[in-house]
Amino acid sequence: MFRVVRVVLPACWPALLFSGVLLLQGCSLLPKKDAGDSAASTPALVSDGGDRAASASTDGEREGKDGKRRDAFSVDVRGPDNVREYLSLHLEIQRYKTLDDLGATEISRLMVAAEANARELLATLGYFTPALTLELHETPASDKAPREIVVTVEPGEITTVSNVQLSYAGPIADDPSAESQRDTIRTAWALRAGQPFTQQAWDDAKAVALRSLTAKRFPTGNIEISRAEVDADRHEARLSATYQSGPAYKFGPLLLRGNQRYSADGIRRIAQLPSGADYDQQKLLDAQQRLASSGYFDSVFLTLDTESGTPLAAPVIAQLREAPLQKVVLGVGFTTDNGPRLSIDHIHNQLPLLGWRAVSRLSVDRDIQSLGTEWKAIPGDDGWRWFSGAELKSEQSGSYVVDSGRLRGGRNKTSDHIDRSYFLQYDYATNRGTDAPPSASAVTANWGWTGRYFDDNGSPRRGWGLALELAAGYTLTGQQSPFTRTYARWLGIVPVGWADGKDAATLARRSRLQLRAEAGAVVGKESAQIPSTLMFLTGGDTTVRGYGYRDIGTVRADGQTVAGRYLGVLSLEWQRPFVYKDKLTDFESVVFVDAGAVADKPSELKPKVGVGVGTRWRSPVGPVQADLAYGVDTRKFRLHVRLGFTF
Repeated sequence: MFRVVRVVLPACWPALLFSGVLLLQGCSLLPKKDAGDSAASTPALVSDGGDRAASASTDGEREGKDGKRRDAFSVDVRGPDNVREYLSLHLEIQRYKTLDDLGATEISRLMVAAEANARELLATLGYFTPALTLELHETPASDKAPREIVVTVEPGEITTVSNVQLSYAGPIADDPSAESQRDTIRTAWALRAGQPFTQQAWDDAKAVALRSLTAKRFPTGNIEISRAEVDADRHEARLSATYQSGPAYKFGPLLLRGNQRYSADGIRRIAQLPSGADYDQQKLLDAQQRLASSGYFDSVFLTLDTESGTPLAAPVIAQLREAPLQKVVLGVGFTTDNGPRLSIDHIHNQLPLLGWRAVSRLSVDRDIQSLGTEWKAIPGDDGWRWFSGAELKSEQSGSYVVDSGRLRGGRNKTSDHIDRSYFLQYDYATNRGTDAPPSASAVTANWGWTGRYFDDNGSPRRGWGLALELAAGYTLTGQQSPFTRTYARWLGIVPVGWADGKDAATLARRSRLQLRAEAGAVVGKESAQIPSTLMFLTGGDTTVRGYGYRDIGTVRADGQTVAGRYLGVLSLEWQRPFVYKDKLTDFESVVFVDAGAVADKPSELKPKVGVGVGTRWRSPVGPVQADLAYGVDTRKFRLHVRLGFTF
């Protein structure tokens, strides 16, 4: 890559530079020291001002009133805040202030070099015609240093971009199918005409465009030529860049490295790499993520082999480290819904005979005790896989303890944004307590669909998600009766307004509205004995805050709360990022209102409302959410704390 910067200087600059060269002639910048020759470390006396001699710093000169060692000099930069902070941090003269053998003359010579250095630094900020004044003051009474260099800066007018030209070389230049990619690069170019020119903005704009080029079809693309022509007198910068695309690539075969236990064909079906399709970096990352999240590997790294010489069928190399065949995982957790939790997981990655992956879990907390297992086959070529599961659970549900069991089996498919499933399920539930509802059991045929369209599935700032469940079944206890069950859940996150401060275009600084809605209905004869695990309760950390876990349900005449046939939940939350000293932090504040209701008839739905405030922290392990909510119906405050985001 060639980079040419042409600067048009005012007429007085050559004279200033020539004077600086004369001052530097015939002497070194600093006296040399030889560890083996102590005499060489003692500089000679030099004339300073004609009427006194300045020697190397004495011990008395280098010690402050408190007896601590002082620097040879200090540097005070004066000017606008952004310029002052930048120069204070990056001026090279700062490196020499701790040297022991600097006198006033040596410091003066350093100041000449410091002026040129300051001009170079200011040019990177877009100031090409600054006015600089450097002064050396004696400060014998200072505890910092016996001398002070004062740098006064008037940066002048900032240079702005007057013109930008982007061009292409290689196959992308004439390929009609690459027109949309060329347009995307031009549209996304960040440093446009009229904007301030800085070196950082120029480098960032080129890098972003290069990432757009290499993300699809042209992974070996590079910047062939870039040029910034600066007219300092007119305060204008003309920019141009030429991008060399290199050949267009297509995905070839998946080559595995490090697999021993698991079949190569099964690994390829899990990865779902689109062999024969145009190279797309996101598709490569998606395949890598599918392998990493499958549970079969401790580490996965996929790379496109651009050295093979076959760009139309470039191999993808998968570096794998297999997970153990079996392992046991102990877990400890805590939720404000259910208190402390202890869990034990057993994972078998290749069941005998079947070859399926099995995950079995025992979990115990304050209100829920469960034992379950889930078995999954390796996906087929179409991405669908068989699965089966079983679970025994005892939990506090409304006013009663419910002992339940579940068996299910069917097929599911997981893609980039959408999960699909269809399966058969058997449920039974036994309620324990005074005047408990009767036991019930049922079998259902189920269909499920979940779509996630967030900018970040782990910590989203915008986007939406939708989950749908449909079931049709028969009760098996008492009179056999058909029924249907539907459930829908939606979550949307919408940025609102514009952020304050210098980075107003940064989406991360914008406030957001999070809207959430849930609805469910079980439709059947009033006499049908439907398991309570198929009906609805709400309340808790992720539903209606201000109320306990599953405390909102149908209230019977005797005051007991049981699961109901109809559910409705609405939530509105305002999220505002916290900016401190014009810098975005990892914290944000929230204000919310939740409302939810459960009943056996739609006309009996009476919402219970919770309002409150909270905070969010984007921790390294996921978002930590803490909310203080007030239940309007209970007239009590409740703290809700949870980790992570799931939909």
